[in-house]
Amino acid sequence: MTLGILLLNPLLSPSYGLIVWTLLAFLIVLFLLKKFAWKPILKSLAEREESIQNAIDEAKKTRDEMASLKSDNEKILIQAKTERDNILKEAREIKEKMIAEAKDRASKEAEKLVASARENIHNEKMKAITELKNQVAVLSIEIAEKILKQELTDKDKQRAIVKNLLDEIKMN
Repeated sequence: MTLGILLLNPLLSPSYGLIVWTLLAFLIVLFLLKKFAWKPILKSLAEREESIQNAIDEAKKTRDEMASLKSDNEKILIQAKTERDNILKEAREIKEKMIAEAKDRASKEAEKLVASARENIHNEKMKAITELKNQVAVLSIEIAEKILKQELTDKDKQRAIVKNLLDEIKMN
């Protein structure tokens, strides 16, 4: 049955002339393609392959650079955090030192004020005591003067006062 189909259809059963002309046409097309199209196609494929390889190499290079930058950024971030911590520590130490110095100064100033106030109080007290003694002395003199004026007007009273004073002196 396959032989019957081959005999019925002339295209399915090739003749030698058709084979030669087909082969000759194929070789001419192959020659023309090789002469004019094959080299530019291969050249463009090579260029395309080279550009793809360059893009891949560039991507690898960029990825490596990005990894390096990421590593550098992490190092810089760690360094910045360390510096920040050191600065904050120094600031706290300076603050505490300033507070301690201010407390010391305030304490010394308060002690000076208290000492000054005590001295002023003592001086005022001594001044008041002195003034009081002076007033008591003045009053005593005035009282004694008045008493003596009254007492000394009478001769008998004068003798009695002198006798009492002599007795008191002898007892002491």
